[in-house]
Amino acid sequence: QVQLIESGGGLVQAGGSLRLSCAASGRTFSTYGMAWFRQAPGKERDIVAHISWNGANTYYPDSVKGRFTISRDNGDNTVYLYLQMNNLKPEDTAVYYCAARSGGGWANRVYEYDFWGQGTQVTVSS
Repeated sequence: QVQLIESGGGLVQAGGSLRLSCAASGRTFSTYGMAWFRQAPGKERDIVAHISWNGANTYYPDSVKGRFTISRDNGDNTVYLYLQMNNLKPEDTAVYYCAARSGGGWANRVYEYDFWGQGTQVTVSS
Protein backbone atom coordinates (compact mmCIF):
# COMPACT_ATOMS: atom_id res chain seq x y z
CA GLN A 1 0.00 0.00 0.00
CA VAL A 2 1.45 3.33 -1.07
CA GLN A 3 1.44 6.01 1.57
CA LEU A 4 2.75 9.55 1.58
CA ILE A 5 1.97 11.14 4.91
CA GLU A 6 2.78 14.79 5.55
CA SER A 7 3.14 16.44 8.92
CA GLY A 8 4.47 19.62 10.44
CA GLY A 9 2.04 22.22 9.19
CA GLY A 10 0.51 24.83 11.43
CA LEU A 11 0.06 28.49 12.20
CA VAL A 12 3.11 30.73 12.37
CA GLN A 13 3.76 34.46 12.38
CA ALA A 14 5.44 36.16 9.47
CA GLY A 15 9.19 35.77 9.71
CA GLY A 16 8.88 32.45 11.50
CA SER A 17 9.88 28.94 10.47
CA LEU A 18 8.28 25.56 9.98
CA ARG A 19 9.61 22.17 9.00
CA LEU A 20 7.39 19.88 7.00
CA SER A 21 7.93 16.13 6.85
CA CYS A 22 6.63 13.46 4.52
CA ALA A 23 6.97 9.71 5.09
CA ALA A 24 6.71 7.76 1.82
CA SER A 25 6.34 3.99 1.77
CA GLY A 26 4.93 1.19 -0.34
CA ARG A 27 7.21 1.70 -3.34
CA THR A 28 10.93 1.98 -3.89
CA PHE A 29 10.73 5.72 -3.37
CA SER A 30 14.49 5.86 -2.95
CA THR A 31 14.63 5.82 -6.76
CA TYR A 32 11.94 8.49 -7.21
CA GLY A 33 12.32 12.19 -7.64
CA MET A 34 10.29 13.95 -5.00
CA ALA A 35 8.85 17.40 -4.56
CA TRP A 36 6.77 19.73 -2.46
CA PHE A 37 3.86 21.57 -4.03
CA ARG A 38 1.46 24.05 -2.52
CA GLN A 39 -2.02 25.20 -3.31
CA ALA A 40 -3.68 28.32 -1.98
CA PRO A 41 -7.48 28.78 -2.15
CA GLY A 42 -8.58 29.56 -5.68
CA LYS A 43 -5.11 29.02 -7.12
CA GLU A 44 -3.31 26.28 -9.00
CA ARG A 45 -1.07 23.77 -7.32
CA ASP A 46 2.54 24.94 -7.84
CA ILE A 47 5.87 23.38 -7.13
CA VAL A 48 7.98 24.91 -4.37
CA ALA A 49 10.89 22.46 -4.30
CA HIS A 50 12.19 19.35 -6.03
CA ILE A 51 14.95 16.93 -5.09
CA SER A 52 16.47 14.19 -7.19
CA TRP A 53 16.40 10.56 -6.10
CA ASN A 54 19.84 10.73 -4.48
CA GLY A 55 19.54 14.27 -3.15
CA ALA A 56 22.29 15.56 -5.41
CA ASN A 57 20.12 18.06 -7.26
CA THR A 58 17.49 20.47 -6.00
CA TYR A 59 15.26 23.06 -7.59
CA TYR A 60 13.36 26.04 -6.17
CA PRO A 61 11.27 28.68 -7.89
CA ASP A 62 12.32 32.28 -7.28
CA SER A 63 9.41 32.81 -4.89
CA VAL A 64 10.98 30.58 -2.24
CA LYS A 65 14.67 30.44 -3.21
CA GLY A 66 16.88 31.25 -0.27
CA ARG A 67 14.07 30.65 2.24
CA PHE A 68 13.06 27.02 1.66
CA THR A 69 15.31 23.95 1.74
CA ILE A 70 14.31 20.49 0.61
CA SER A 71 16.07 17.37 1.81
CA ARG A 72 15.50 13.64 1.96
CA ASP A 73 16.55 10.55 3.86
CA ASN A 74 16.34 7.34 1.84
CA GLY A 75 15.63 4.67 4.40
CA ASP A 76 15.32 0.97 3.68
CA ASN A 77 11.51 0.87 3.57
CA THR A 78 10.50 4.48 4.03
CA VAL A 79 11.78 7.65 2.43
CA TYR A 80 11.54 10.79 4.51
CA LEU A 81 11.16 14.08 2.67
CA TYR A 82 11.59 17.40 4.44
CA LEU A 83 10.94 21.03 3.70
CA GLN A 84 12.56 23.60 5.95
CA MET A 85 10.76 26.91 5.55
CA ASN A 86 12.33 30.06 6.96
CA ASN A 87 11.34 33.70 6.90
CA LEU A 88 7.77 32.74 6.12
CA LYS A 89 5.47 35.29 4.53
CA PRO A 90 1.67 35.53 4.48
CA GLU A 91 1.75 34.64 0.78
CA ASP A 92 3.22 31.26 1.73
CA THR A 93 -0.14 30.32 3.24
CA ALA A 94 -1.39 27.21 1.46
CA VAL A 95 -1.91 23.49 1.71
CA TYR A 96 1.45 21.81 1.13
CA TYR A 97 1.69 18.43 -0.59
CA CYS A 98 4.55 16.01 -1.04
CA ALA A 99 4.72 14.15 -4.32
CA ALA A 100 6.80 11.40 -5.90
CA ARG A 101 7.71 10.80 -9.51
CA SER A 102 9.12 7.56 -10.90
CA GLY A 103 12.22 7.99 -13.04
CA GLY A 104 13.89 10.37 -10.65
CA GLY A 105 14.31 13.31 -13.00
CA TRP A 106 13.19 16.88 -12.50
CA ALA A 107 9.62 17.86 -13.25
CA ASN A 108 7.45 20.76 -12.17
CA ARG A 109 3.97 19.86 -13.42
CA VAL A 110 1.31 18.22 -11.28
CA TYR A 111 0.50 15.60 -13.92
CA GLU A 112 4.11 14.42 -13.99
CA TYR A 113 3.90 13.08 -10.45
CA ASP A 114 2.60 9.61 -9.70
CA PHE A 115 1.86 9.69 -5.98
CA TRP A 116 0.63 12.39 -3.63
CA GLY A 117 0.14 12.94 0.05
CA GLN A 118 -3.04 14.28 1.59
CA GLY A 119 -1.61 17.71 2.31
CA THR A 120 -0.83 19.76 5.39
CA GLN A 121 -2.05 23.29 6.05
CA VAL A 122 0.45 26.10 6.55
CA THR A 123 -0.93 29.44 7.67
CA VAL A 124 1.29 32.50 8.03
CA SER A 125 -0.18 35.45 9.87
CA SER A 126 0.96 39.01 9.28
